[in-house]
Amino acid sequence: MDNNFFKNIEKKTGVNMKDVFELANSLQNANFKDEKTVRNVIRRVSQIAHKPVNKEMEDKIVKSIVNDGKQLDFNTISKMLNKK
Repeated sequence: MDNNFFKNIEKKTGVNMKDVFELANSLQNANFKDEKTVRNVIRRVSQIAHKPVNKEMEDKIVKSIVNDGKQLDFNTISKMLNKK
């Protein structure tokens, strides 16, 4: 993709695309049945998005993914963060 495309996304969102790609690469072989892994991913997404997640919300997201088997993707996490 065009580098300007990513620069425009960074300007509009304040999210560093390099961080997003690094996170995406780290998710490829992640075990989403492991609570510690899921918590680390949630914290990393929160940090990248500049959206703090309190303990209660983190617990809800973890339960949703680990226990209920929901997909872990940016859209799912984003929806959960926006419900706060």
